[in-house]
Amino acid sequence: AELGVVILLFTVGLEVRLDDLLKVGPMAIAVGFIGFVLPIIAGVVIGLAMGEEALAAALIGLALAATSIGITSRVLAEMGMLDRAFARVILGAAIVDDILALLAIGVLSGLAEGDLGVDTILTLVAGVAFVGIGLALAPFGRRLPRRLFVWPRFADTPVVPVFIIMFAGALLAQFVGLAAIIGAFVVGLFIAETPVREEVEHGFRSLLGIFAPFFFAVTGANIDMSALLQPDLLIIVLVLAVMGVLTKLIGGIIGSWRLGKWNSIVVGLGMSPRGEVGIVVSALGLSLALISQEIYAVLLAAVILTTLVAPVMLQWAIPKAPRDERHPEEAEGTA
Repeated sequence: AELGVVILLFTVGLEVRLDDLLKVGPMAIAVGFIGFVLPIIAGVVIGLAMGEEALAAALIGLALAATSIGITSRVLAEMGMLDRAFARVILGAAIVDDILALLAIGVLSGLAEGDLGVDTILTLVAGVAFVGIGLALAPFGRRLPRRLFVWPRFADTPVVPVFIIMFAGALLAQFVGLAAIIGAFVVGLFIAETPVREEVEHGFRSLLGIFAPFFFAVTGANIDMSALLQPDLLIIVLVLAVMGVLTKLIGGIIGSWRLGKWNSIVVGLGMSPRGEVGIVVSALGLSLALISQEIYAVLLAAVILTTLVAPVMLQWAIPKAPRDERHPEEAEGTA
């Protein structure tokens, strides 16, 4: 299961392209940041109202904060909408969300282990440095020849060396006090810019299919289904799911209003599906004993619910969005 989540977050980083992130610029950053902060505030308020401790309430908010890059991109691709301006903003903002979530995971882990002072600050600095170094070094990956990734000779494909590099990044992240998944994610950012990206993506598709199900199976096995039979917990699931969608919708509308009413609504709805990162955060909270089995089951149910309803809402909203909207760069320049 632990191998599976490392590979999962590596492939998430592999889907991130630096150019795509830079093209959408301030609009995607605004959507991502607002859509990250609002769910955390809502989650903290709900968690404290439930009588949870501050760290547990923060974890509830964090589980609702990160948009799933994989799920969002697949939905837009299946609808043939990846060429639309709102799609570029959604994907860019989802990247910002995931980066912020991974940094927050590192900080939350440090707080949960009792490092409330300098160590917590160092954890945050290390997390920012990790992601910053990954983004800064990513362009240099384009200059690396393919032969560098098939050396030594036992490696017939770049998958084997990249596999080793991925785990080296995960171990290094853990060594400096971060979650191992942050190191795997950063290595994915770098490999995404190299000439072996497509080969690695193809090779890791099989590895992901083998190992990731173990993570999801263990995650599911830890759910106490009887907890969801309690009416009060079912109400909390619905409240968390509704607030999860609503806060993302508000963030999308505020951050991308210059694209027009319906296009900004589509951006907000496109940010709604949670997925792998939300599940990772929930599992982390359970492993650190921050949340109970009941809250863990509630969080997973809310995450899954937002993922299921998002495609339906997008199919309703996208036809209402005009095709003559300006691109994000034009909207930024004329605002």
